[in-house]
Amino acid sequence: MDKEPQTVAVLGLGRMGSALAARLAGVAGPEVIGWTRSGRAGTGRARTRRTRTGLARTGGAFAVADDPGTAVADADVVVLALFDGPACHQVLDRVRGALRAETVVLNTGTVGPDEAAALARAVGPSYVHAPVLGSVGAASAGELEILVAGGEEAVRRGRGVLERLGRMRRVGTGAGDAATAAALKLVANCGLAGGVLALREALRQGEALGLPRERVLEVLEPGVLGGLVGRKRGFLDGASAAAPAEFTVGALAKDMALLAAASGSPSPLAADLAGTPVDADADIAAAATVPAVGDDVLEPLRAYLRGHATGDPVHFRAAFLPGAHVEGIREGEFVSWGLAEYCGRFPGQPAADEATRFRRIDAVDVRGTVATATMTLRHGADTFIDAFLLVRTAGGWRIANKAYHREATAAGTAAVAVAATATAAGG
Repeated sequence: MDKEPQTVAVLGLGRMGSALAARLAGVAGPEVIGWTRSGRAGTGRARTRRTRTGLARTGGAFAVADDPGTAVADADVVVLALFDGPACHQVLDRVRGALRAETVVLNTGTVGPDEAAALARAVGPSYVHAPVLGSVGAASAGELEILVAGGEEAVRRGRGVLERLGRMRRVGTGAGDAATAAALKLVANCGLAGGVLALREALRQGEALGLPRERVLEVLEPGVLGGLVGRKRGFLDGASAAAPAEFTVGALAKDMALLAAASGSPSPLAADLAGTPVDADADIAAAATVPAVGDDVLEPLRAYLRGHATGDPVHFRAAFLPGAHVEGIREGEFVSWGLAEYCGRFPGQPAADEATRFRRIDAVDVRGTVATATMTLRHGADTFIDAFLLVRTAGGWRIANKAYHREATAAGTAAVAVAATATAAGG
């Protein structure tokens, strides 16, 4: 191992920053000086005494400076443990005049790839992008996985700090590789977000089936969601009132928004997490326990299903707003039907093959007074994908518009043509 730095500054003392600072200041560790933008250090701050720097410290604890310039003035290594890219830029701008030329800057935060590249250019060859995989517990135990991108000399001088925090995974040696490290961290968190939302869905489905929560968790824990279930079991089964906030819903939602922006690809994970009705500072386990959408928003969708099942347009009039339209591509042409025209396509009785038809509500996403929903309908050889826009009015939720996609086999097309006058044509 390379010679360990004598002084390390940790800028950002939230949950993770405080854990990093406490780990670095452990037995036989370097002198650690922290600083927090909020003025409130996390749980790692400890009892204090005077040191050569004029700051406060005890053995195994870390000092806290009043301003970032003081924190970095004598530092061999500066660790950034900040929330996002703008925070990193703002803090680096504040300390630029106090940083020594030889001081290594290790950025452990989660930022977008473009932000990471910009930070690497701004700091220069002493910058190492080092986002971490793992949360507060792993940081305290020195068991983080660290994605390291930076020049050989800077990494060599920062190695003592990195290896005290966990295991290094080199992902590149140049400034341009900072973007790669940042992208890999976002992809890793995408897997975590997917796990949280998969756990949410499993718990919701178990509840819908009338299964006890404890029994559902028992069968989930040995499976692919086992790590998450095991760590959060006490909170998930109601044994504890709150889960310790190791990684917050707000932070994970921020990361998924960064990922979607960087990839240019919409992410349902970002939308689902951003719309989760829990405190943004709550642990991610809280996002897995959000109840399913209420019956009030489902009622117009169920009325729509009853309309198809019975062929009675009265159900469609209950489901849709009077000015609603049903739109899609029919025989290669765009069509837009008003509610009256759409209702006129149904004969008031079930289709002859109703017993073999299948309908399913696939997803509902509620955002305040608007909601979107998708549904799959299989009518004979035809499959319809329906997309709905719903609005909450004074009288309750109603469908404002519907658009549909129709897939039909050649045989199905012929069958529909023969039966069109006798059965609901769908759509």
